[in-house]
Amino acid sequence: MSQVADAPLVHVGSVAQLGGAGRRLVKVAGRQIALFLDGERVHACTNRCPHEGYPLIEGSVADGCILTCNWHNWKFDLDSGDTLVGGDTLRRYPVRLVDGEIWVDITDPPRSAVVDAALGNLRRCFDRHEYDRMAREISRLQNAGADPLDAVRAAIGWTYDHLEFGTTHAHAAAPDWLALRDAYGRDDGTRLVPALEIVGNLAWDSQRAPRFPFPDGRRPYDPDSLVAAIEDEDEAAAVGIVRGALAGGADFDDLRRPLARAALAHYQDFGHSLIYVLKTGELIERLGADVAEPLSLVLVRSLIYARREDLIPEFRAYAPALARWDGGGLEPAATPDFAVLSVPRALDRVLASSADTAGLYHALMGAAAWQLLHFDAALQDRTDKPISRNVGWLSFTHAVTFGNAVRVLCTADPALWPRGVLQMACFLGRNAPYTDPDLETARWEVADRDAFFDEWSARLFDHGETEYIVSCHLVKLLTAVRSEVDAAPDAPWAPTLLSATRRFLQSPLKRKHALRTARQALDFTANEG
Repeated sequence: MSQVADAPLVHVGSVAQLGGAGRRLVKVAGRQIALFLDGERVHACTNRCPHEGYPLIEGSVADGCILTCNWHNWKFDLDSGDTLVGGDTLRRYPVRLVDGEIWVDITDPPRSAVVDAALGNLRRCFDRHEYDRMAREISRLQNAGADPLDAVRAAIGWTYDHLEFGTTHAHAAAPDWLALRDAYGRDDGTRLVPALEIVGNLAWDSQRAPRFPFPDGRRPYDPDSLVAAIEDEDEAAAVGIVRGALAGGADFDDLRRPLARAALAHYQDFGHSLIYVLKTGELIERLGADVAEPLSLVLVRSLIYARREDLIPEFRAYAPALARWDGGGLEPAATPDFAVLSVPRALDRVLASSADTAGLYHALMGAAAWQLLHFDAALQDRTDKPISRNVGWLSFTHAVTFGNAVRVLCTADPALWPRGVLQMACFLGRNAPYTDPDLETARWEVADRDAFFDEWSARLFDHGETEYIVSCHLVKLLTAVRSEVDAAPDAPWAPTLLSATRRFLQSPLKRKHALRTARQALDFTANEG
């Protein structure tokens, strides 16, 4: 191997050596380079197809410069560098011909160019949700010495105004994925998975969606005005107040309390709203101030569009119960008091113990753990029930993750405890009819909680779930359970919660209900007026 004096070029042979086939594979500095003759020119590119790495030297060439990888029909224009069929870029090398000798420039681009290219290519993966390509582009960031979490930061910025209804499970699971990465990321592969899952989920949630721009303008920050704007579903006012707060030097710590108040203003969105407030703060803390504005705006939008379920008959008893709260209920609270009550009766039972919110939280968390452990999983297979009785595992996990958010955010703002524990009771009343009190549960007992968490945390790096919403619930539940057990390791409900989590993690989760959906559709359309 030799170089010419005036350029970083490497000699790789002569044009004559390309032979009648017009191609040749050479190995230079640890890399394989495919050479292709095009009339009087020579093209050089990596021998590895960017799709799955198959050898391009075995490909077909048309019109001198259109290279096809014969494994999956990806096509590349060796002249322009364009990918004509497929979804990735092909590394090409500049070529100089000197008296029939071939010289190739194998100089790697500067780090900044590699990072910019990887981020640009990552963005182009989104419309077709090219998961494997996303992995390669994040790997390129990592290999270039950049922070792979820059891919997460970029994805948040690319997608936040393409989410019509705001925050999604992608944002809520993100800090839990990153915590998993910190605790269990043992090598480059396991440390890549959480970033890939977050980016892939954001891509999926925003796939081919148009922009839903946020209103411009800033307004003076006032916590009460922010809560009122969200209650009035006034996005322009709420967004303006958040923009004004952040521009004035506030951070999410300043916004968390009013946003938690807004999230608990109603029993709403099946608990998502409060969970989203908690997880948005955790995600900003992990990723830094650069994501504070997009994440805060997307959270506000989700609070504005949240379903206010205390306005429907099933939960209509919530607002009157809150109005009756006086903090004077002296009856001790215990888990069995709440496990099988209806919503109105569960709310009344909370009021009877309202003097001790800490005791209520423990009794309610214990009941949520018991219900998760005793979910009647056979209901997943029923195809003869109305839409109102569509229940599944995830309904029961939400009672636990919501309870985790209640403990953290109500501890930070004790004035929110009445709303928090009453809404936990709404969860329990809703889920109570779908439990099996006689279920045998001994086989789900967890003997060693640390070993349990270690085992299942490690499994999440290769979870195998095709739906992001499922993998999100896996990581969110395991994180919430660990948080609750760490906060109260000696709580009487801790063993039940661990057993319940183990049962959920090891049980089938039916997500597609073809026959049930068909029958419910027939019933619905038969009664249309």
